[in-house]
Amino acid sequence: MILVTGGTGFIGRTLIRHLVELGYPVRTLIRPSPSSPKLPRSVAVDVAVSSFNDERGLRAAMVGVDIIYHLATGEWRGPRAELMESDIQATRAVVEAAEDAGVRRIFYVSHLGADRASAYPVLKAKGIAEEFIRRSKLDYTILRSAILYGLNDRFTSGLARVLGVSPFFIMPGNGRTVLQPLWVEDLVTCLTWALDDPETIDKVIDIGGPEYLTFQQVVQLVMQEAGLRRTFLHLPPPYVRGLTVFLESMIPNLPTSVYWLDYMAVNRTTALDTMPRIFNLMPARMSQRLAYLRDQNWRSSLFRALRERRV
Repeated sequence: MILVTGGTGFIGRTLIRHLVELGYPVRTLIRPSPSSPKLPRSVAVDVAVSSFNDERGLRAAMVGVDIIYHLATGEWRGPRAELMESDIQATRAVVEAAEDAGVRRIFYVSHLGADRASAYPVLKAKGIAEEFIRRSKLDYTILRSAILYGLNDRFTSGLARVLGVSPFFIMPGNGRTVLQPLWVEDLVTCLTWALDDPETIDKVIDIGGPEYLTFQQVVQLVMQEAGLRRTFLHLPPPYVRGLTVFLESMIPNLPTSVYWLDYMAVNRTTALDTMPRIFNLMPARMSQRLAYLRDQNWRSSLFRALRERRV
C-alpha cells in the first residue's frame, strides 16, 4: 500500500492518478475539514482522515503501508501559513509514525534552494523537513524541484488571473531572475519511476525543466497562451513585496503570494541534464505544455476562485 499525504493538492492529484494507472493500491491522508476534499475524479483510492498531530490517526492511516509520498505543505496559504506546523512539525510526525509502523521508504518533494539556514521561510521550512527525513530510519528519496506548472496550478494560472484583471503587470526588479520551470507530469513521472530504481534511495536530487527562462520570459509565454497583452511595470523587489503583503492582508487567497517573491528572489536552477541522466526522461519545454491557458475568461476565473476559497 502507498500512502500519499497532500493528495488533494496540485502534485498529489496527479501523482495518485499515475500510481493508480500503474496498478498500485493507494491511500491518501486527508485532514479533517468541513468542505469536501478535491480528490482525483474517477480514481479508486482509499481515504484516511487524520490531522498530523493525531498520533492514533496517523498510526491507523499507515496500517499496511510500505511507501509514503509526503507532499503536504501549507505554503500555498501565503502569509497565513503556519509553516512550523504544516511543514516542519507535520513532517516530523509523519516520519515518527512511519518508523513505528514499519514503513520502508518515504519520498519528499522539496524546492531548489531548500536549506535550514535559508533566509526565506519556505526554503528554510523545507530544509528543516528534509533534515528530519534524512536522519530517520527510513529509506528516502528527496526531489528538490524547480518551480512547477500544469493544469490547475497556482503559478501559471495565478499569473493569468492577475494579468486578466490588470492593464499592466508589476514585474519585480528587471525580471531577469532565472527559473527552470518543470511540468508537473514530468515530476510525477520521476516520482513513480524512482519506485523501482534502487539508485535513488537515500539521495537528494535536484531536478528542473529542460531550459532556463527569465521570469519575464515566463510571463510572456503565459500572456501568449492566454491571449493577453499587458505592459510591464518594473518596480524594485522591496516595493513589490510590500504591495503583495498589503494586498494579501486585504484580500485573502490572492493567486499570488509573498512566498513567490521569495522563491524568485534569486536564480533557481540546476543542471539541465539531471532528468535525462538519472531518470532517462527528457522533460517538456514550457512553451509546449501551456495549452490549458487558452480560451478562458481569466477575469471571471479570478473572482470565481476568490469566492470558492472563502467558502
